[in-house]
Amino acid sequence: MGSKWRKAKLALGLNTCLYVPQTAEESSSPSPNRVVASRHSDAVSSSSLLSPTGVVSERRPTTPTPSSSGLKTGTKSSKRTCAICLTTMKPGHGHAIFTAECSHSFHFHCITSNVKHGNQICPVCRAKWKEVPFQNPASDLSRGIPRINPVNWPQDDAWMTVLRQIPPPRVDVSRPITSLFHTPESAIFDDDESLDNHPDISMNKASVEDQTSNNNCIGIIEVKTYPEVPAVKRSSSHDNFSVLIHLKAPLTSARQNGSRIPVSQNSRASVDLVTILDVSGSMAGTKLALLKRAMGFVVQNLGPSDRLSVIAFSSTARRLFPLRRMTDTGRRQALQAVNSLVSNGGTNIAEALRKGTKVLVDRNSKNAVCSIILLSDGQDTYTVSSPGGIHPRTDYQSLLPISIRRNNAAGLHIPVHTFGFGADHDAALMHSISEVSGGTFSFIEAENVIQDAFAQCIGGLLSVVVQELNVTIECVHQSLQLGSIKAGSYKTSMMTDARMGSIDVGDLYAEEERDFLVTMNIPVDESSNVMSLVKVRCLYRDPITKEMVNLNEAGEVTIKRPEVVGQLLVSMEVDRQRNRLHAAETMAEARVAAEDGDLAGAVSLLESCRRVLSETPSAQAGDRLCVALSAELKEMQERMGNRRAYEETGRAYVLSGLSSHSWQRATARGDSTDSTSLLQSYQTPSMVDMVTRSQTILLGNPSPRRTLSSVKSFPAKARPH
Repeated sequence: MGSKWRKAKLALGLNTCLYVPQTAEESSSPSPNRVVASRHSDAVSSSSLLSPTGVVSERRPTTPTPSSSGLKTGTKSSKRTCAICLTTMKPGHGHAIFTAECSHSFHFHCITSNVKHGNQICPVCRAKWKEVPFQNPASDLSRGIPRINPVNWPQDDAWMTVLRQIPPPRVDVSRPITSLFHTPESAIFDDDESLDNHPDISMNKASVEDQTSNNNCIGIIEVKTYPEVPAVKRSSSHDNFSVLIHLKAPLTSARQNGSRIPVSQNSRASVDLVTILDVSGSMAGTKLALLKRAMGFVVQNLGPSDRLSVIAFSSTARRLFPLRRMTDTGRRQALQAVNSLVSNGGTNIAEALRKGTKVLVDRNSKNAVCSIILLSDGQDTYTVSSPGGIHPRTDYQSLLPISIRRNNAAGLHIPVHTFGFGADHDAALMHSISEVSGGTFSFIEAENVIQDAFAQCIGGLLSVVVQELNVTIECVHQSLQLGSIKAGSYKTSMMTDARMGSIDVGDLYAEEERDFLVTMNIPVDESSNVMSLVKVRCLYRDPITKEMVNLNEAGEVTIKRPEVVGQLLVSMEVDRQRNRLHAAETMAEARVAAEDGDLAGAVSLLESCRRVLSETPSAQAGDRLCVALSAELKEMQERMGNRRAYEETGRAYVLSGLSSHSWQRATARGDSTDSTSLLQSYQTPSMVDMVTRSQTILLGNPSPRRTLSSVKSFPAKARPH
């Protein structure tokens, strides 16, 4: 009888997209009617499923109930009323119905709204639930199609598949995380897992040697130069003449071979990654569930030679485990640790950063690449007394340990990529931390973007092909001197005679591009028909071979010096980059005005910049970067429309834009789920691949990609006044 009942349930499930949990009979239990389900995370399960036709079908509770002798049917619910909205519940009328383990039923959208802040009490009988419904924030509510996040569907989520396969955590997950924070901890974090004598790593090293011998190792940087105009009249001078230096990092060895291999295979530099996660009280409920899911994705996409350590913080900070290789065992232990997190307490970002830095500073062995990811949804309540302000580097200098500040005497380069989650985080603090360390700041406005934002970040970190890149610009003509080097946040230097300058670029991801503008004054020159301006040289380290690569003749810029010059067109490449720099400078000025309380002045600056951009040659030619910059400036104007809008989202949106433009690196921006992006200027192919993988896992099957924005605008939202 039990097997027949199981077959019937399966048949019904196939036709109506019902989730059929494992029965007790299949678990060697004598009872054929009892439904058995496991809850492995407080990323709580849902009660509905999106069918192929876009209709949400009803799903029964997965926990055993004392009053049930089998699966409930939906017929009784048709005559009931929802205790929350007091309207009739009718299956098949576009509303999913949730039946709790206490047997009370509600509209699914009503109960998810009721419990989204962590409430696990039945509104009718006050019984405490072990499982509560949770609506996936990837819902496309604008089209009326909710998508549900089902924790107990292994086929829909690789992160939860792993959790179903691993044994229960060794730690006592019933114990609050704060109690774990007060257990004794080592004074020195030199217990990182060794990188030596590991079969997977040895095999990977051998494969790298084979690739090198076959000339399939990572290639060299591509360097292109563009003068502002191709010719200057002999008898004339030209002040502030611009030369564009364009760099493009090489492909990974996998892409060079014409194939795409998983990032977990060591065809690239291995990574030491420390994630610092906010588990304060404000992270309770949906936020913590989504954070666990995002961390699960990170764990699953690190390779066996990559190492991960997790720091959890609230009122204090705790290292959950040391730097550990992400082998099968390492992944299992990492997932157990992440899954054990619960939220409460305050927000002590300073202590968390000190502890995360200590993990990397104290380690015995080092992978080629190292980085810190910091996520928080609140403001530091222990170190910073007055959040915000127009001078964040000064206000927040004490938060970042000296050892990882950019250009520190110790020579360490540990960028901190920060993620401000929601409307209540301290965007100025998070931006300052990233800026001082050489990382990026991402603003996660929509909760469903957190996993994609992490995916974009690690897509870059797992594809580093250039390290310690230094670009040198040297004047060739004896009468020439450099005027300026415009390189955003990258450190620049110039000799006292202005004959030579340099840019400290650092790491580049595979196929990542950089554009730098150099200005100079072109003197009168009656002696020749061609004038050599500058030479460009590049010096960098290959992270796989560890060898230094010296490109002595990377590029030389020349212009013609005829007696007569006709009408010349300005280089589109140079004009495009001028527009980008002008827009970034205007954003910074508007931010200062907004912090001073002059929102009208800030909006006026942005509008003026848009007008100027529209009159440039590249904009009039329909250049996509110019179109995207104009749209981004317009979005900032709207987010500065009033003080409340600016405080809630405007400041963070502007700062994430400044971070992106100053480093020329992709960041997550605001509600980054719009699929009509005009341009992803700074996203690399590796980032795109990883974000696509994230979205495929999240939704269970391939779908049109939601884009993470680097330089773009989003549809205007209704703003509070």
